[in-house]
Amino acid sequence: MTQKPEHTEKQPFTGYEKFLIFILAFTMFSVILDFMVMSPLGDMMMKSMQLTTRQFGFAVSAYAFSAGLSGLMTAGFADRFDRKKLLLFFYTGFIAGTFFCGMANTYALMITARIITGLFGGVIGSISMAIMTDIFPLHHRGRVMGFIQMGFGASQVLGVPIGIALANMWGWQSPFLMVGCISLIVALLIIWKMQPVTAHLAVQKDRSAFRHLWHTVSNANYRIGFTATCLLSIGGFMMMPFGSAFAINNLHITTYQLPLLFMISGLSSLVIMPLIGKMSDKIDKFKIFVAASVWMMIMVLVYTHLGVTPLWIVMIMNILMMMGIMSRMIPSGALMSSVPNMADRGAFMSINSSVQQIAGGIAAAFAGAIVIQKTKTSPLEHYDYLGYVIVVVSMICIVLLGRVNRMVKKKIAAAANENIQDKQV
Repeated sequence: MTQKPEHTEKQPFTGYEKFLIFILAFTMFSVILDFMVMSPLGDMMMKSMQLTTRQFGFAVSAYAFSAGLSGLMTAGFADRFDRKKLLLFFYTGFIAGTFFCGMANTYALMITARIITGLFGGVIGSISMAIMTDIFPLHHRGRVMGFIQMGFGASQVLGVPIGIALANMWGWQSPFLMVGCISLIVALLIIWKMQPVTAHLAVQKDRSAFRHLWHTVSNANYRIGFTATCLLSIGGFMMMPFGSAFAINNLHITTYQLPLLFMISGLSSLVIMPLIGKMSDKIDKFKIFVAASVWMMIMVLVYTHLGVTPLWIVMIMNILMMMGIMSRMIPSGALMSSVPNMADRGAFMSINSSVQQIAGGIAAAFAGAIVIQKTKTSPLEHYDYLGYVIVVVSMICIVLLGRVNRMVKKKIAAAANENIQDKQV
């Protein structure tokens, strides 16, 4: 059974811990890339398959809804198995689904492939978070989250630009085949090098999977976390599905300039994330989240109101907007990881992932219903409405995460008092 390593503030990561961060980051890279690549391919897919904005919004939502369903179905069992085996099982299904996406040649097949990929891929993030939380204590999690979430930036720097280039040469299916090949390599590394993660099995109390699910859902503190995650996801997913279509048809960015735009945004993420991760371990995580949220709201309002804009200005705007988005992901993720007890961690993360995916699917479908494109080359209309919705949702998120922050601080204080009493006894 893998034991939770002891850390001090200044103690560096061990070689195995560095490998674990690396493998979790690459796992997230492949899963995020599979989802992220849908947005830049949006304009190409809508034109090649004659899709409306509503149909494409549903194609994005299909992954999210199936991922959400998978999270709920898995939650009762998430704490009953070695987390390494659970990760491998779902990652294998994700790889199969991704290859299926690369072979789809009709809208119906694409929807089916996205559902299969979502059923398996949607749980991987929650399992990775549970592994990270089992292994690393809270005072290191901001830094670890910063590195793991670099998968988001790396997918934009490397994956998305290469994916768009492949799509321009060989069609929109080719990026999915690329993701499948990368994921196969990551799966082999997990099999070969990763140790079992089983410490949570020793503290299990619920024998029934259904009872374990109900025990987790019925916890009032956990429900606050789920609600905060739901609203965070809605704010994050709202603009994403039509980002490339907006850039091409409204800002007049060409399909050949898109890879450069995504690469620059991704490079900024790779710089920002480790810095925010370190800051989150030194400064109050909630204060960083509030500042990042306010900054993001301002930039979203500015960006969604842009008209025809030179590429260099669009790049700057994307970097500034990415600063806000990334800077709130890391502290919120670190705080959320501290909400559940170890015995409930896998179930909590699975339900949390489920809520996140379902909320994201609703947001994508809602965006598809709001945004209108009269012809295949005309500008998107009502895209600015999405900015207003994001601002309102983000303000509510600040209030909810404030409650999560207070809850985590009380939990830490209670654990510290208990340790003091144990020593006195």
